[in-house]
Amino acid sequence: MKRIGMLTSGGDCQSLNASMRGVAKALYENMKDVEIIGFLEGYKGLIYNNYKVLEPKDFSGILTEGGTIIGTSRQPFKLMRVPDENGLDKVKAMKDTYKKLKLECLVILGGNGTHKTANLLREEGLNVVTLPKTIDNDIYGTDITFGFQSAVNIASNAIDCIHTTAASHGRVFIVEVMGHKVGWLTLHAGIASGADIILLPEIPYDIDKVVAAINKRTEEGKRFSILAVAEGAISKEDAELPKKKLKEKRAKSKYPSISYEIGERIKEKTGQEIRVTIPGHTQRGGSPCPYDRVLSTRFGAAAAKLILNKEYGYMVGMRNGEIVKVPLEEVAGRLKVVDPNCSAIKEAKLIGISFGD
Repeated sequence: MKRIGMLTSGGDCQSLNASMRGVAKALYENMKDVEIIGFLEGYKGLIYNNYKVLEPKDFSGILTEGGTIIGTSRQPFKLMRVPDENGLDKVKAMKDTYKKLKLECLVILGGNGTHKTANLLREEGLNVVTLPKTIDNDIYGTDITFGFQSAVNIASNAIDCIHTTAASHGRVFIVEVMGHKVGWLTLHAGIASGADIILLPEIPYDIDKVVAAINKRTEEGKRFSILAVAEGAISKEDAELPKKKLKEKRAKSKYPSISYEIGERIKEKTGQEIRVTIPGHTQRGGSPCPYDRVLSTRFGAAAAKLILNKEYGYMVGMRNGEIVKVPLEEVAGRLKVVDPNCSAIKEAKLIGISFGD
């Protein structure tokens, strides 16, 4: 009997179940006497030996189901070497659980922090295979992550819905899209839904340039403007501050998020009515879109192939439409950000979209 462990860690997204299903179906189809152990609530389950034995029926009917059937939690990488409140060595505990259950391999689905811990476990001698999960699409080594396209669809729909009310009332609407450190989701949703201004963490904005873009539309007889703003968008002034000073400034801010600050400054400079809409966690929820279902199935099958071939220490990724295996040490600790000079931004600027720069 070969035992394969599986866990989902970090924020949830729409295609975790579809990805686990892809792994499981390929293993059941191609490996004799295999048992899949699902660790509950991510790394927490591995640390505290909390798991359930998953059966083939558990993977039936979950292709279209959002969330994760084994739960998830955030376990910050920077605290993995720090004992818990009872003095437990978390890394040792994870290794002990792995060995106690006599696992052949551990399949880990998650984002950047998750991959740091996965690489740590690889360095500690465990057999690990990972799959890239995040609505932010910011994992290094893969062109796309599962969950991203589903989130783009939801964020785009939110902005689409705003168009009609914005046009009816002649207002400036700000739609705040998820993305603290990177702007892939905001960029794609903004272009897909016809936003007039897109503000990303990678391109510090000048509020006067933002206002100029709104005034230009007004002068052209356009009664409304729509801004797609990443939650991590930052002004040029704030971008120049040392991290400590920026953290202190944000702690004292009266605004619940950057969008409200941008909205107030636009109102001061233009006199126009401003409305802020935050889709929030709806961007993580619901059923995965067909694209993500296909991607997750392919990723899952590819992960199973690595296990069958005893090729461990890799993340499954996609480059130029083809599935690839990426060494975990190349992935961990690296962020895939939007290049301000990438072709997508240049093309968006050609059609008149402002990035506040």
